Amino acid sequence: MPKQTIEIVLPKLAESLVSATVDRWLKEPGDQVDMYEPLCELITDKVNAELPSTAKGTLVKILVGAGETVDVGTAVCLIETEASGDAGPPEAGASGGHAGGASAIGSAGAERAAPAASVSSAPERSSAPLLPAAFDPNAPMRHRYSPAVQKLAAEHSIDLGRVRGTGMGGRITRKDVLEAAATGTAGFAAAGTPAPAAASAAEREAPKTPMDPKVPVRSTGLHLSETPRIPTVEVEGQELPGRGEYFIDVTPMRNTIATKMRQSVSEIPHGWMMIEVDVTNLVLLRNRLKEEFNRREGINLTYMPFLCKATVNAIKDYPIMNSVWATDKIIVKRDINLSLAVGTEDSVITPVIRNADQKNIAGLAHEIHDLATRTRQGKIKLNDLQGGTFTVNNTGAFGSILSQPIINYPQAAIMTFESIVKKPVVINDMIGVRSMVNICLSLDHRILDGVICGRFLQRVKENLESYNLDTKLY
Repeated sequence: MPKQTIEIVLPKLAESLVSATVDRWLKEPGDQVDMYEPLCELITDKVNAELPSTAKGTLVKILVGAGETVDVGTAVCLIETEASGDAGPPEAGASGGHAGGASAIGSAGAERAAPAASVSSAPERSSAPLLPAAFDPNAPMRHRYSPAVQKLAAEHSIDLGRVRGTGMGGRITRKDVLEAAATGTAGFAAAGTPAPAAASAAEREAPKTPMDPKVPVRSTGLHLSETPRIPTVEVEGQELPGRGEYFIDVTPMRNTIATKMRQSVSEIPHGWMMIEVDVTNLVLLRNRLKEEFNRREGINLTYMPFLCKATVNAIKDYPIMNSVWATDKIIVKRDINLSLAVGTEDSVITPVIRNADQKNIAGLAHEIHDLATRTRQGKIKLNDLQGGTFTVNNTGAFGSILSQPIINYPQAAIMTFESIVKKPVVINDMIGVRSMVNICLSLDHRILDGVICGRFLQRVKENLESYNLDTKLY
């Protein structure tokens, strides 16, 4: 059968992205590649993503090496495929589509919609058992399900935990799911059991970290229920003989963070303010509602949704806080899209709650839980990181009581919610023990001045202190 060579090009991952850096290749020349199987990991100025193959065949040549930056539409590799139609059209790679899956370093990928023609009505069957003797449930990439695989598994009531992964590192591909559906041996145990949604698959692969009763619970802040994870750093290179130091290569993700932080500090004249807030009533309210909320909604009720609600209500009173600098003008954004600073093992990512002012406290709680969970699991999408207009960060989760954050460029301000600490406070010439918290604000002094920011922080304070036992979540 005649062969044809197809170029796989860098797709347009998002509207504002014009280039990307190849982090590392997941396939080598000579490897067989399935449709939509990840070829390499990409680094953009917003997030990591995987580049899926738009053809089924053999990888014959890599055109862009690891560490190289290329523009959208540039060919990155060549794949040889059957000319009979096993591969998608050559222009499919250039037309884009988002990469599925997530990178192994804690950053995220973006979902790619598969053409309807790619789902065969009669997928090839394999005589190999679904769970052979060599099946490794702990394969490094086994539990990294792409959105397309999760959706397909849900449609066919397939338990991904019982499917053999034939992709790199034991990863489960669309072909594996279709094969399992054809054989009918990887369904859910009980007949009539409804197929789980894609989100439940993500929950199954979330790391389980049960508390060790022998390890005392941290008590330095009300936000903390367990000891924070210690980041792990992969050291490359040998320790220098006779010297107490070693080298760590800068990853593309760390280089992107460094570039953005340098841009923010060098271009934006930072100002800083702090205000102290009495959140005693908020603590009582949360303690009263958190168990019922968890039973009803299935997620924990943290302090962040209350802070976000207080913040967006203050922004509505002071819209200039929701703006960006544009040299000869100030652009005030009408939509209030809150960026959340979410830390992973080796980076900080800022997913966005869109139209946060239109959501109640319960709705904000779900948005925060969803975005934080997907970010830490490496499942966040590029679209989730765009359009933020104001950033909030819960630095109090680490026991911090005071911080000076760097503005999330090009926004006008960033605000941190520090640790809640019980303090003796003078009230009506009497001393009482109250739950107090510091709120810190870094501001772009080209746009904002002390007067407007002082009034804004005072409004946030008033909003937080107005919570009481009668406050409604819905």
